[in-house]
Amino acid sequence: MQTVHTASTVKGNLFLRLLWAPAQDLGLLFLRLTGALLLLYVHGLPKIINFAGELAHIDDPLHVGRAFTLGFAIFAEVLCPVLIVPGILTRLASAAVLVLLGVSMFLVHPDWSVAEGQFGWLLMIVFGSIALMGAGRYSIDAALVQKIED
Repeated sequence: MQTVHTASTVKGNLFLRLLWAPAQDLGLLFLRLTGALLLLYVHGLPKIINFAGELAHIDDPLHVGRAFTLGFAIFAEVLCPVLIVPGILTRLASAAVLVLLGVSMFLVHPDWSVAEGQFGWLLMIVFGSIALMGAGRYSIDAALVQKIED
């Protein structure tokens, strides 16, 4: 039978803390780097490079105007990944990405099958995990918390 270790169990046991915490923090670093850089490269940079074309063709499902919609998309797909990579305001930045993904998946592309929307669903899983778990030890967020606690 496998023993499940909770965070409080691990915190009280130095051996488990040395084994478990670094792996979890490395996993969060991996999620942050790969997810944010992929989002930036695949969606964010093309929106900046082809701003005029994107503005002419972007869907506006909330009827707030194409410029505002594109501005929020650029915020969520460029600025937020730039914050997520080093781990600055990570949960907040991930939440903004999740809002954009939710609008995209549920309002812009509601007719997509799971297979057609698999990239969006995977991004929701990645950024949902980051939003729930935070940036981890290897982040500016963690360094700031440590500095405040000291």
